[in-house]
Amino acid sequence: MSNRAMTPRPSSYRYKSEKRGMTYNIMLVGQSGLGRRTFLNTLCEREVIPPSEPPNPDTANVADPMKFDTYEVNLEEEGTRISLKVIDAAGFGDGLDNTSCFKQLQDYIEAQFDEVLVEESRIKRNRRYRDHRLHVLIYFIAPTGHSLREIDIEVIRKLGEYVNIIPVIGRADSLTVDELAAFKQNIMRDIDFYKLPVYNFCWDESDSEALKENREIMDFIPFSVVTCDEVIDNEYGSVRVRRYPWGTIEIDDESQCDFVLLRYILLNSHIADLINYTEDVLYENYRTKKLEVGGFAEGEDEDEEGEAETPALSAKKQE
Repeated sequence: MSNRAMTPRPSSYRYKSEKRGMTYNIMLVGQSGLGRRTFLNTLCEREVIPPSEPPNPDTANVADPMKFDTYEVNLEEEGTRISLKVIDAAGFGDGLDNTSCFKQLQDYIEAQFDEVLVEESRIKRNRRYRDHRLHVLIYFIAPTGHSLREIDIEVIRKLGEYVNIIPVIGRADSLTVDELAAFKQNIMRDIDFYKLPVYNFCWDESDSEALKENREIMDFIPFSVVTCDEVIDNEYGSVRVRRYPWGTIEIDDESQCDFVLLRYILLNSHIADLINYTEDVLYENYRTKKLEVGGFAEGEDEDEEGEAETPALSAKKQE
């Protein structure tokens, strides 16, 4: 990839947020054992999730139900403060029947949209309200070396209209260079064949320079991810690596994996794009459909407390 894709692009959204900080929400989805914990720790360059306890042998064959674990981290990237909230969908895809997982994920994402819809309907809004809408979902694909599985296809198909999905290959170090290249091609072939709505980096065509950069980035999808479990010192300084009996992989070496590019995209060059697309496209589409189904116009049917009667509020009152 050329250096152009690694050049910071101007963003009024980002510049306005440098002093006040940015609110940014990420979800991690993927089966157990694909490196979600080490991915988050490596992304934030600190231990956010400690090592899990060894499983109980007596219950190791029983899959735990999916749950949402939330982690909040304050970061600073090139002078911009980021209030990062990460939701880890622990237990996704670990059972024999994972149908309920799809609904749980969709319900969670829709609930964040509904919160904003209700907040927008208030006459007096809460200035301290924290936006919990998901700006990006990192979906971990198992390194089978073949193609997408049915569970991969279904989760991307069901959630793509609600959230920006960026697919990554977890544990990519388990594949050889040739196997990884072939696997990426197979995945993209499936994405095209099934018309799966993964995040399109080229959605904004108004900036020709950015468009060229984004087309280069699209060639890396799905991103191959190897995460750090150790920091060693060499003649060039401290290096983040994953150690094996036969040697080490430097995760910041772009010739060995795509992690450094993915981190730059998530926390630097494309953070404003991901937030803007969530707010201006995904949320607006959801909002329009919700209001049409609710059958009321903006500013009408306000209750005694000055809140518009949204479907979400109606459901809350009936509880």
